[in-house]
Amino acid sequence: MFPLRDDNPTLITPYVTVLIIAVNVAVWLVVEHAGAGPGYLQALCRHGLIPGELTGAIPPGTEIRGRGLECTIGGSPWLTVLTSMFMHGGWMHLLGNMWFFWIFGNNVEDAMGPVRFIVFYLLCGAVAAGAQVVSSPSSAVPTIGASGAIAGVMGAYLVLFPRVRIFTLIFLFFFIRVLAVPAWIILAEWFVLQVLSGSAGAAGGVAVWAHVGGFVAGMGLVPLFRSAARLEKKRRAGAGGGPPLY
Repeated sequence: MFPLRDDNPTLITPYVTVLIIAVNVAVWLVVEHAGAGPGYLQALCRHGLIPGELTGAIPPGTEIRGRGLECTIGGSPWLTVLTSMFMHGGWMHLLGNMWFFWIFGNNVEDAMGPVRFIVFYLLCGAVAAGAQVVSSPSSAVPTIGASGAIAGVMGAYLVLFPRVRIFTLIFLFFFIRVLAVPAWIILAEWFVLQVLSGSAGAAGGVAVWAHVGGFVAGMGLVPLFRSAARLEKKRRAGAGGGPPLY
């Protein structure tokens, strides 16, 4: 299942959602050189989160080689908790993350307000990074991507708008259909798949425990960041087709 859009119009212009997308694209083009050349590999080493560096399992000065990377441990590992969540490993990684973020992020921002939303987003990303570090504390592989923070946004969406319809592309053998599916089905299925992939050791290079940590953080933090007044305005406006969707 691939979400295309939700039936949940926003009441404000989602400036922070647009800004975060713009920053991610700018980092990909300028800092990561659009994934090309040695500049891209240097950016991964400098700004990616290396769990073993953060935990001290890999001593400073250690050189890491492999997968085209030549990283020297040392610098400001705690800063990479922030920088890593604005980096991506390829065009599809970037576009996929930003697509999910646009679908779910604008309404979560609508329910929180711009200032609360950006703090919420960064906190979810930090918790997601922590979950990935705990899962592989000695890893020398740089972890990058906005998906942990976006998973937090998806967790918040599940709490805030569980019955909103998500128009979803469904692949049924040779048939392709677009169906309106309640958000809780889409999001719960996604979360379960992350847990199962991580538990089975079948992540395939994907930081699934960052996804799990971010999603759980989003569900847990949303009561502290949501605005009752904003949610009431959305209900009165009948966003998504009417109050029963909430």
